[in-house]
Amino acid sequence: MIHEKFPSKLLENAVDEFAKLPGIGRKTALRLVLHLLRCDESDVELFGQSIIQLKKEVKHCNVCYNISDTETCSICSNPSRNNSIICVVETIRDVLSIENTQQFNGQYHVLGGIISPMDGVGPNELEINSLIKRVETNDVVEIILALSTTMEGDTTNFFIYKKLKEHEVKITTIARGVSIGGELEYTDELTLGRSILNRLNYSDILNH
Repeated sequence: MIHEKFPSKLLENAVDEFAKLPGIGRKTALRLVLHLLRCDESDVELFGQSIIQLKKEVKHCNVCYNISDTETCSICSNPSRNNSIICVVETIRDVLSIENTQQFNGQYHVLGGIISPMDGVGPNELEINSLIKRVETNDVVEIILALSTTMEGDTTNFFIYKKLKEHEVKITTIARGVSIGGELEYTDELTLGRSILNRLNYSDILNH
C-alpha cells in the first residue's frame, strides 16, 4: 500500500487522527480535514471545543448508565416515563435507536457491552449487578431484554434471566430476527418499534 505524500506535516497529523475514527478511511479523513481548513477559524475552534468539553464533562447516569449532562439523565428523571418497565440494552446507541421509534415509554439500563469470554468480558465487567439491584429496590414489573441476536447476546440474556427468575418480575425479549447482523443500530425504526410492541416472554423462547 502506497502511503500518501502530504505537503504539510500538520495536515498529515490531522489526517492520521481522523483516520483513527471508526468507519473513517484515510481518503475520507483527508476530505474532512480539508473541509475544516476551508472553514472559519471560529467554527473550527467551536468544533474542537465541543469535543474537548464532551470528553471532560459528559457523565453516565447514576441510574441507567446512559450518557447524560447531569447525574441523572433526562429519561430517568422524566416523571411521565413508566419506571416500572426497564429495557436492557448493550450500548448507548441502542437507547437512541429505540427512542427514535417513539414506541417505548419506559426506562433503560445500559449494560456497557455483552458477555464475551473471547474478548475477556465477563458479567462483572458489565452493569448487571446494578440491574439486579434496581429490580430489588424498585417496583419493577417487567424487564425487556433488547440485546443483539448473537451468541454473545443470547448468553447475556440467559445470564440475566437466571439472575432474575426468582424475582417477581416479568422477563420479555424483543421479537427475534428484527436486526440484520444482530445490531439494533441498523434496524429500521418501524421494524424495531413493532418488535418492542410485540415482545415475547423470554421463558417461552427457552422452551422452544
